[in-house]
Amino acid sequence: MDLGVQTRARPDSNMITKRQWRRLLHEYRRNGNMNKSAMRADVDRKTARKYIRSGKKPAEQQVKHDWQTRVDPLGAIWPEAAKLLEAAPELEAKALFEYLLERSPAAAQESHLRTFQRRVQQWRLTHGPEREVFFPQDSVPGKYLEIDWTHAQELGVTIAGQPLDHLLFHAALKYSNWEWATRCQSESLLSLRHGLQAALWQLGKVPEVVRVDNSSAATHRIKAQSEREFNPDFVSLAEHYGLQPQTINIECPNENGDVESANGHLKRRLRQHLLLRGSREFATEAAYDAFREEVLARANRGRAVKLAEELAVMRPLPLSRLSEYDELQCTVSQNSTIRVKKVTYSVPARWVGQELKVEIYERELHLYHGRERLLTVPRACGDRGAVIDWRHMVKALLRKPAAFERYRYRQEFYPSGRFRAAHDQLAHDHGQRPGDLEYLRLLELALELGVSPVEDLLNYYMQAHRGRWWVAQLRGDVTRANQVLGLTPELQPDLSGYDGLLGTGKEVGYGA
Repeated sequence: MDLGVQTRARPDSNMITKRQWRRLLHEYRRNGNMNKSAMRADVDRKTARKYIRSGKKPAEQQVKHDWQTRVDPLGAIWPEAAKLLEAAPELEAKALFEYLLERSPAAAQESHLRTFQRRVQQWRLTHGPEREVFFPQDSVPGKYLEIDWTHAQELGVTIAGQPLDHLLFHAALKYSNWEWATRCQSESLLSLRHGLQAALWQLGKVPEVVRVDNSSAATHRIKAQSEREFNPDFVSLAEHYGLQPQTINIECPNENGDVESANGHLKRRLRQHLLLRGSREFATEAAYDAFREEVLARANRGRAVKLAEELAVMRPLPLSRLSEYDELQCTVSQNSTIRVKKVTYSVPARWVGQELKVEIYERELHLYHGRERLLTVPRACGDRGAVIDWRHMVKALLRKPAAFERYRYRQEFYPSGRFRAAHDQLAHDHGQRPGDLEYLRLLELALELGVSPVEDLLNYYMQAHRGRWWVAQLRGDVTRANQVLGLTPELQPDLSGYDGLLGTGKEVGYGA
């Protein structure tokens, strides 16, 4: 029966394995008997004679398999596949096979996919494009400090129950792999300035070159060209420490490969120590920072020998650090807000019209009038939005309660979900504007007593009172509670101890 398969006798059908060949030679050298040697090696006598006479290994006698034993199953589609691969070498074998099979369903079968993938792989080896080659470099002690940012939210760290969304500014020496990392909010020049100075002062010396990727924190684009040059502020920072700034080529992160690789190692090490600690919860951000610094210090102890080589050739630090903030002069608007780097921040209403000096740190703003620091405000992440503190404006809104209904930052005036529910209930029971006024009075009470005590009262009033209630009732309850707490019972001293001493008839003196 003709199945369309071409057959041909194999000239080397009596091939033996390497193990059989070695056993055959061993036995023949030992006893010189061809029949016994062939039997013990489990080889046919004629085959044994052939190998012993030739003295060649089985692989040397094997004829190259250059004939077909069956019709090529890809013969109908491969010529077109080769043309498509030449036009687009990045095509994947499976996608190309499915495309060709859809166009010519009878030309091949789905079971031929693995054969097609091997054929494509062979084509790439012989006709495919050249692959990128990476050339290992010899590191020079004390020369390169590489810096980068890496997201650390994946660590799952929480502060007082709240997830900590943060980045790590990471600095690593190329020769010794010494590293240091600081927590930051964004990939900015301020975080670079703080992180680089923290790393250098932790190191105690200054290397020759600082290498960074094409982050906008250090570089900016020139016109429409692809070349980038360093920001003047970054250049001045590098000049202060005598560092030579260097950037990598665009889309070539491998040129900053040491710190890129160290990013993953650092987060894996932190994750392991968090598991050993048994908890990812920290009471404060400072406690988490201390934990991270201890993990880094432990890792750096194992690099002390190579680090000593680097420190021996590095330059000393300058006498002082640069300031880690930007300065800005701004005037408080009639909205009782200031605008800093495209973000709006509220300030107390009594400062309207005043000119303030703002020191912009990576995580907070310091507000000054003259030399006196008036306020510290947490800085917002990103370059849009608003940071509004209801405490700054609640009294001003009490004078204009009708403005609250459509106030742009109204959502910031709900300290918690309970306060939002209280406002909804007040508006429902008293009407929109009277309800808004009552709610502003509630915020005024929270300003005086604190959010938590007022929230506890709200829990009682909103559950126990079925009818309407007023903030004056809450204030009255608080006043009565404070009066009760303020009553101190009359002191009744117990003199029986002194009576006991007098009854002994002995004098008691100091030091007796």
